[in-house]
Amino acid sequence: MTSPALLPGVHARRVTTPRLTVNLLELQDRTGEPVLFVHGNVSAATFWQQTMLDLPDAYRPLAVDLRGFGDTDPLPVDATRGVRDYSDDLSALRDTLGLDRVHLVGWSMGGGIALQHLRDHPTAVRSLTLVNPVSPYGFGGTHGPDGRLNHSDGAGSGAGTANPEFVQRLKDGDRSEDSPLSPRSVLGSSYVKPPLRHALEDVFVDAMLSTRTGGDHYPGDTRPSDHWPGTAPGSRGVLNAMAPNHFRIDDLHRIDPKPPVGWIRGTDDLIVSDTSLFDLAHLGALGAVPGWPGAEHCPAQPMVAQTRHALDHYAATGGPVRETAIPDAGHAVHIDRPEEFAAALLDTLAAGR
Repeated sequence: MTSPALLPGVHARRVTTPRLTVNLLELQDRTGEPVLFVHGNVSAATFWQQTMLDLPDAYRPLAVDLRGFGDTDPLPVDATRGVRDYSDDLSALRDTLGLDRVHLVGWSMGGGIALQHLRDHPTAVRSLTLVNPVSPYGFGGTHGPDGRLNHSDGAGSGAGTANPEFVQRLKDGDRSEDSPLSPRSVLGSSYVKPPLRHALEDVFVDAMLSTRTGGDHYPGDTRPSDHWPGTAPGSRGVLNAMAPNHFRIDDLHRIDPKPPVGWIRGTDDLIVSDTSLFDLAHLGALGAVPGWPGAEHCPAQPMVAQTRHALDHYAATGGPVRETAIPDAGHAVHIDRPEEFAAALLDTLAAGR
């Protein structure tokens, strides 16, 4: 794999840990408080470059490629552990680098990984910034603000919800925009808010195409289900790691200590939303997926409401929480509105100093 283009001042190195060798982006000669950036699904650390450069000298920005993305080892993902494979990889990286406490910043799936890391290692986190994070109750297959399962097998979530054409185009390394399901088109329609065409678009597309595909990676394996849409999460791979029967954080309010949490979201996010265009139940309600059994049996997942529910519990038990909704921004709010994002991020970092 060829290394992606890096902005001036951003350097990459591979760090061997007891678990795997990870690719790490950093700014050389920075010695301040470490800020560890965790990217989302179908992306890589290069999405964070400008944010890293925007941080003041008091901070040491680090961005990691997760397993199976970018230039990190493509180890398989055990989805029965939720996102703990990724979280444990972060622990091994922290230990190897000698990072006692870090500011964690997680985007989308990376937000779920950061939540898991905070849940398992609260003393290692100075602050947590969630950027349009996956719901603490997984992606797809739940209802209500407290994330109750629609079906015990997680039907409506997991690898079976991925669009096969999109997966094939990832596998083929497609850099075109001749289909709405090409990675470049998905970037422009769903990651950022149209009509933005970012100067780093080619870098972002390369990051998306670094995603390993297959049963152990993206999207993962599937199982048949008696419930609509006829598929349930398997035990391996990325999307199954976020399925609600594998991934659920409903006790965050019990951790001690409770570092400050900043929740930054774009108001026009199409991916993580109470009306997500990536949620099969909502698509079924729109008539885009046939056979939808109705809201009584398969309601759309209120993803934003679920995150707010979990963070309200955290705040009620003494955890500082700040929600920042940035208008006219999509899923990659740090790309859409970098100045507003940086201001909100710095507020949370300052609260955790």
